[in-house]
Amino acid sequence: MHHGRGLRRLLKDDALFAAIRDDWRSAPVDAKRQAMLGWAVKLTHTPGEMTETDLVSLRSAGFSDRDILDIAEVVGYYAYVNRLADGLGVRTEEWIPDDE
Repeated sequence: MHHGRGLRRLLKDDALFAAIRDDWRSAPVDAKRQAMLGWAVKLTHTPGEMTETDLVSLRSAGFSDRDILDIAEVVGYYAYVNRLADGLGVRTEEWIPDDE
C-alpha cells in the first residue's frame, strides 16, 4: 500500500491499519465504510462498469451526494497521481520503507 503511512497516521490505530492493508473486506470497519471502500475499488479497477446502482448503494449506506463527490475526487486524484508516477518511473525515496 503506497499511501499506507498517511492512512496509518489518520487512523491512529495500527491494528486497524494492518487489517485494512491485509484485506479491507474483512477489516473491522462499519457497513458504511465497507460500502465506500467497495465503491472506491470498483471505480479504481473498472470505472467503465460504474452505474447508477453503485451510487444508490452509497446513498443507502448514508452518504450524501457531496460525500460521494468527495470520495470520487480522492479516488480519481490518487489514480491520476499514481499513474503519473508509474508512467514516469518515479520511485519513492530510499528512506521510505516498502512495507508501509
